[in-house]
Amino acid sequence: MNTKPWRQRVQEEDELLEQLRTQLSEAAERRATAFAEGVAELGSVYKVAKALDKPWTTVDQAIKKHGLPTPGRNTTA
Repeated sequence: MNTKPWRQRVQEEDELLEQLRTQLSEAAERRATAFAEGVAELGSVYKVAKALDKPWTTVDQAIKKHGLPTPGRNTTA
């Protein structure tokens, strides 16, 4: 059985985890941008959340976390 030394395996897994963190961060930012575009189109965080069957706080927090502007940031219908 030819296995890599444990230190090398740990290093490789650490590198993979860092790549995944980067991809997750980029995906979250793209998702927040899409939410903000939905708010601009539909007029409120609530309407976007309802259209996606998600809690309005999920949409609102994603937008806020990434500092994206939304027109009026109206959370009501």
